[in-house]
Amino acid sequence: MDIAQWVTDRGGIVHRSDLLERGVTARALRAAITAGVLQRVRRYWVATSAAPRAHLVAARCTGVLACVSAARARGWWIPEGVDAGIHLRMAAHAATPPADVTAHWDRPIVPTSPRVLIESIEDALNHIARCVPREAALTMWESAARTERLSAESLRRVEWTTGAARECAAAVTGLSDSGLETLFVLRLRPWGIPIRQQIVLAGRRVDALIGERLVVQIDGFAFHSSAADRSRDVAHDLELTLRGYTVLRFTYAQVVHEWPAVERAIARAIAAGAHVTR
Repeated sequence: MDIAQWVTDRGGIVHRSDLLERGVTARALRAAITAGVLQRVRRYWVATSAAPRAHLVAARCTGVLACVSAARARGWWIPEGVDAGIHLRMAAHAATPPADVTAHWDRPIVPTSPRVLIESIEDALNHIARCVPREAALTMWESAARTERLSAESLRRVEWTTGAARECAAAVTGLSDSGLETLFVLRLRPWGIPIRQQIVLAGRRVDALIGERLVVQIDGFAFHSSAADRSRDVAHDLELTLRGYTVLRFTYAQVVHEWPAVERAIARAIAAGAHVTR
């Protein structure tokens, strides 16, 4: 067994018990550390050079990645402007974290194994609701619901420990197909105009339908970057237009950095009655 490769394949850092259970002897483990193939991280963790700094810091502090750091490790969408630093949930006996770490000193909702370095989905959401501005927090909750395949109903059944988390659970829909879509819907929801998400029109799903006839499509780079993607988008827009819908399409940069212009374009379309059947 190539110990270094096995550890690298699992994120670059593992609990030493996982290696011992794989048949690696304590002697072989000590030899790998002495040779510099592995580094010991406190008592129970070993790592290769592939280990992310955040995971190393968590192991050294006897903590687990929490809040935004847990979201990043799990692949949830994180809006621009959200704190990019390291967040750790710390136990009462944990070592003092570095100055650049945001520490969460509280009891977990879901107990975690001492062999993991990332807090549970529920605890990450609980921390995000309390630590991140509401719009960004809701965007991350929607991303978590999509990525982890969580229903809105299941999230509402969790016994959240903060009012902010209960508010997020009440607001999450699980319908958004991307973080951009979540931002869009959150910002227009106060207008009081019906907005439906991910409904099928002309054989394909649309990101949002405002009222009865105003379709909004939001182009995140990952799903609209190729010529084939663009051709399908144009063909679908054409078919929708021929069926009497008005189609507005916005890019990532417009939604994130030019929101007033996006809002104005939608307002003009609504003022012209593009959202109602004539």
